Amino acid sequence: MTSYADSHDAREPRRRADVTTDAPRLTTPTIGVLGVLLDAQADDPPWGFRICRDTDLGSGTVYPILERLTERGWVRSWYETEPHPGRPARRFYELTGTGRQLATNALEARQQKRTRFGLRPEGGVA
Repeated sequence: MTSYADSHDAREPRRRADVTTDAPRLTTPTIGVLGVLLDAQADDPPWGFRICRDTDLGSGTVYPILERLTERGWVRSWYETEPHPGRPARRFYELTGTGRQLATNALEARQQKRTRFGLRPEGGVA
């Protein structure tokens, strides 16, 4: 039996061609990443470090979340093409149309469930 590692270049991430409606586990970090992506403007897409900064999460947390969302077809990414002297090219991220709808639905369902069980809103009470 041939394993995935035997049949593919280990440097190439596994990709899914189809979008799945299965919501990722909505942990606090995943909610933060989805929030940044949902709030992003089309003319100003977030890049990896900006998502880390805006969510106050480390790259070891943010990039695996982005990879899982990409594998599900919720997110697409691309590298900047303009000159970027003195730093690596940024990799921009945005929700796909379907990903935006699924993320919105998943977050709304989570909020309804939290409200039904009398849990506080995200972030606690000010």
